[in-house]
Amino acid sequence: MKQLEPVRVGLLGLGTVGGGVVNVLKRNQSEIARRAGRGIVVTHAAARETNFPGVDTAGIETSTDAFAMVERPDIQIVVELIGGYEPARELVLRAIASGKHVVTANKALIARHGNEIFAAAQKKGVMVAFEAAVAGGIPIIKALREGLAANRIEWVAGIINGTTNFILTEMRDKGRAFADVLAEAQKLGYAEADPTFDVEGIDAAHKLTILAAIAFGIPLQFDKAYTEGISVITPEDVGYAEQLGYRIKHLGITRRTEKGIELRVHPTLVPERRLIANVDGVMNAVLVKGDAVGPTLYYGAGAGREPTASAVVADLVDVTRTLTSDPGNRVPHLAFQPDCLSDIPLLPMEEVETAYYLRMRAADRPGVLADVTRILADSGISIEAVVQKEPDPAAREASVIMLTHRVPERRMNEAIARIEALDTIAGKVTRIRLETLAAN
Repeated sequence: MKQLEPVRVGLLGLGTVGGGVVNVLKRNQSEIARRAGRGIVVTHAAARETNFPGVDTAGIETSTDAFAMVERPDIQIVVELIGGYEPARELVLRAIASGKHVVTANKALIARHGNEIFAAAQKKGVMVAFEAAVAGGIPIIKALREGLAANRIEWVAGIINGTTNFILTEMRDKGRAFADVLAEAQKLGYAEADPTFDVEGIDAAHKLTILAAIAFGIPLQFDKAYTEGISVITPEDVGYAEQLGYRIKHLGITRRTEKGIELRVHPTLVPERRLIANVDGVMNAVLVKGDAVGPTLYYGAGAGREPTASAVVADLVDVTRTLTSDPGNRVPHLAFQPDCLSDIPLLPMEEVETAYYLRMRAADRPGVLADVTRILADSGISIEAVVQKEPDPAAREASVIMLTHRVPERRMNEAIARIEALDTIAGKVTRIRLETLAAN
């Protein structure tokens, strides 16, 4: 068999993940070459920094000119690891225009500009691989796109942001407040100085947008994702959920319904017996329900130098294997053939149907609970459980917790507005959605 020349790779970004990619490729070069059919070597890297501690840059030509690197004729694959929207988008499109295949870990770029990028790649006959964009080292993209190709996917639910999962785990295990745990997450490097993308659910919404497109064969539509963060979750709610047999997890959920596709990120009560409810710390997990296979769970490290590098290198192996293949025979970017994507609408959140956990501060006097249950009944909302905590003698108020059956969000919004208008209810009603994630 003729020995093929190694594939030459150019890296955009030589930080945490870029350094991991270089190290994994060098450490496992023999094993990777056996899998790919030829060697894979990083020959060039473009980065803002000039010092790369802990990275073996021997044999790699480094520069600060990213645009010059992506257009080099001797590079076959460009790996984009700089993150963000720009200049990542322009660099990726330049690489594609130059006839290069692209591997990226940039979930924000794919969620927002993936439709444009994939169209350009298809026109040019090149691949864009993005396994590392969702859930770090967990091969969830490949599982959805290839391993479950026989299935009609019914729903996907995932813990796809390690920062929020770490915060909620600490709040549950140690009874700590959100702000306190967030400060520790920043100190440990799990959260950025500006944690908005993580704690308000934007990062998870980027990833969920990608999963939904692949699961259901729809265009990427990040702007239609409903996003809610965890900053409103209190140790009180975490404790009450636990007493009722539930855990609070920050989930991304996308589900196929008769009316359209749900696409939502929010705190969610999950029965504590579910495996996904027991995924703690910074770990990620994605639960996929297919009509033939039933529920399948994918668990692992959702971030970090080598877990993410693992996914990037796997994409490099995939691209290398297909360098000589007919572009028409490659696995489509979003699993379905580009001319077969569906125009199924995405549901606005008010049309989504789910169950609810409600907590309110009610005056400690007769008839208050009856007023609340009457409002819920008038709105067609059935109550599954009611718990009233010991009243606070000083405030003469008691916490009332309710679990409801499934109901459209619009009706719940109307009922909550009426409950909050009662002079016997103090402040706002806390509302957290509840999902059983059952197999049927």
